[in-house]
Amino acid sequence: MIPARDLPVRWRKSSYSSNNNGACVEIGDLSSVAWTKSRHSTNGGDCLEWAPTRARTGAVPIRDSKNPEGPALLLPAPAWTAFLRLVATPGD
Repeated sequence: MIPARDLPVRWRKSSYSSNNNGACVEIGDLSSVAWTKSRHSTNGGDCLEWAPTRARTGAVPIRDSKNPEGPALLLPAPAWTAFLRLVATPGD
């Protein structure tokens, strides 16, 4: 598990959180992340973007390129590596 302070995001308190000593939600801001689309992506819309400059933190941000303002996921680096191996293996 990667401590939240080590993740490649800036954290802010949600506007829906209360000020009642702990009943709060923090949101990770990935707006400053430099996203990269795979060179294997086509204009058909099935594109995944990732943030290679953040991968060395131990968590890799990924998102759907069709919805850049939508949610993003932070995958542990070993899970991202396993995903890349799986999609790069022909016939599997």
